[in-house]
Amino acid sequence: MSIFHNIYEAVQDACYIWREEMKQVFKDEGVLIFFIIVPLAYPLLYSWIYNNEVVHEVPVVVVDQSHSQLSRQFIRECDASPDVKIAFYADDLDEAQSLVSRQLVKGVYLIPSDFSTRLNRMEQGVISVYCDMSLMLTYKAIYQTAVAVTQSMGAEIQKKLSGNYTDREDLITTRPLDFEDVPIFNPAGGYGNFIIPGVLMLILQQTLVLGIGLSAGTARERSRYGDLIPIHPAYSGIYRIVWGKALCYLMIYAVMGAYLTMVVPRLFSFLTLVHGWDLLLLLIPYLLACVFFGMTVSCLVRYRENVMLLMVFVSVPLLFLSGVSWPQSNIPGAWQGISWLFPSTFGVRAFMRMNVLGGTLNDVLPELRYLWIQVAAYFGAACLVYGHQIRVSQRHAKARLEHLRKKREIRMQLKNRINKSETH
Repeated sequence: MSIFHNIYEAVQDACYIWREEMKQVFKDEGVLIFFIIVPLAYPLLYSWIYNNEVVHEVPVVVVDQSHSQLSRQFIRECDASPDVKIAFYADDLDEAQSLVSRQLVKGVYLIPSDFSTRLNRMEQGVISVYCDMSLMLTYKAIYQTAVAVTQSMGAEIQKKLSGNYTDREDLITTRPLDFEDVPIFNPAGGYGNFIIPGVLMLILQQTLVLGIGLSAGTARERSRYGDLIPIHPAYSGIYRIVWGKALCYLMIYAVMGAYLTMVVPRLFSFLTLVHGWDLLLLLIPYLLACVFFGMTVSCLVRYRENVMLLMVFVSVPLLFLSGVSWPQSNIPGAWQGISWLFPSTFGVRAFMRMNVLGGTLNDVLPELRYLWIQVAAYFGAACLVYGHQIRVSQRHAKARLEHLRKKREIRMQLKNRINKSETH
């Protein structure tokens, strides 16, 4: 009966801690922002910005030193393309560079003076393309448009010189080896479909860790001795504290996780191939790993601002280390080892393979195993650090009781002396 009584008390204490933690979440404006407002609003803003997927009408300046019929044809076809807009004409390259430096245009098309002459002599003509490489999307639009137009003009010149009589002969002359370009997993070739799912998973981890750390900083600032664990009978056990707090965070982020992974992609018509049951089996270890990771990190937070400086700083590196925007095979081994410390690395990779590539649980089994290993490791780490915090809190409580006992003794001694002096 004592075993069942102890279990009942542990469950009761865990529920009490869960209730108190839930109250703290909705009382603290900072924690409420990171747990509710940011996960609800930030993905909408981020998805809305990248909802166009590709860049159109990129402004370009032309330096036409040829002034020929062929150079004007190249300019017209580039301007007629959906991705490039001929915004300015410059007399020389220096004037074009000035427009690029003032960010009025994103690239330069330089047509040399001998462009038409070389083509009429049956020689190879050259058009120089200068691109602003600070944004890869604009570079892609400017460069690919120039390549497509030059290939089209070259095909027309080949047809005129071939002496063919049928369209089939012209087609074989210009494209002897035909190919069919079929984009898979990202039909639009856009930026949002391949980057937004990874960002959504990263938002889950970052906001969760920020909220837990902010709550821990608040608890320390309110404590007289800077303790993370309050003085209360319910906070006397390690496991009841860890599970009580974890239950609160899991209840909130079960809703946030479903919203970020199922609602947001469908609101903006992003590619969504993951099945509900597979997604649930992925989110369970991912959220557990994030919760226990956040609880472990929160014990290092002394002030509310510390966790924001730390986690906001590592957000962009974590996105790169996940292998979404940079190939995983090209990441150095040391950095890959560092990335294994964060749940987002395996959570992002698994979600991308399931949501964008149409993979199943069997395809992401390595990532799932690593996530469950992180759940066990960070649960143990959270128990260790909270056990240390309990001992620190108990030591401070004993010191405070000893201090109060000494003050009481001093008061009693003073009171006895006053009574003796009044008697005399």
